[in-house]
Amino acid sequence: MVAGPEGRLLRQEPDGSLVDHADLSELGAGLNEIVVDGRGNIYVNGGTDFHPDEGEAPGFVALIAPDGAVRRVADGMAFPNGMAVTPDNSTLIVSESFAGTLTAFDIDQDGSLANRRIWAPLPGDGIVLDTAGAVWTPGWTDTGPACVRVAEGGHVLETIPLDRAGFACTLGGEDGRTLFILAADWRMNDGFEDNIERLLTGPETGQVVVARAAAAHAGHP
Repeated sequence: MVAGPEGRLLRQEPDGSLVDHADLSELGAGLNEIVVDGRGNIYVNGGTDFHPDEGEAPGFVALIAPDGAVRRVADGMAFPNGMAVTPDNSTLIVSESFAGTLTAFDIDQDGSLANRRIWAPLPGDGIVLDTAGAVWTPGWTDTGPACVRVAEGGHVLETIPLDRAGFACTLGGEDGRTLFILAADWRMNDGFEDNIERLLTGPETGQVVVARAAAAHAGHP
């Protein structure tokens, strides 16, 4: 797991204790999301400490290889958020929240990323893949916040309306077809920093919404 403000990557031992898994100090603080592919490659992203209205894109994706080596494998990302790896370990999909896209990369044999492209022109946060190759992602529709199921290219296959903003979704349950959506109050017009402060100190509006999904979980995580 990522301890973002401290710039640390932690591992939970069988006894429940947390230990440092790799030294990420060279990447700096502000680490955000993590995903591990089927070959033991760990991807973390960060560079989220900037204002979305300034046109900056200092976000990055870093690779922690199975041998512990750490290196950046993608730069110039606009607030990278949730990530997912396809079942065949060939593609990494990253939510670029401030760019409003799901961005894909080919994964090379050594874990490097190549062939950056827009997977779907939709904003996202915490994402999950299903066995049909679609992505569930939190987002916004004409009627408000929702969790949407989208195919590569951007065609929306299904929409689950929410009464508050969605932040992450995943598939689980006994058959992998229970969709779990993390949602909370989010007032976009109040400014980014004010929203963060409210999430940390304001009323507790978080909830987990569940729904049945058309296809089961696939890939990583």
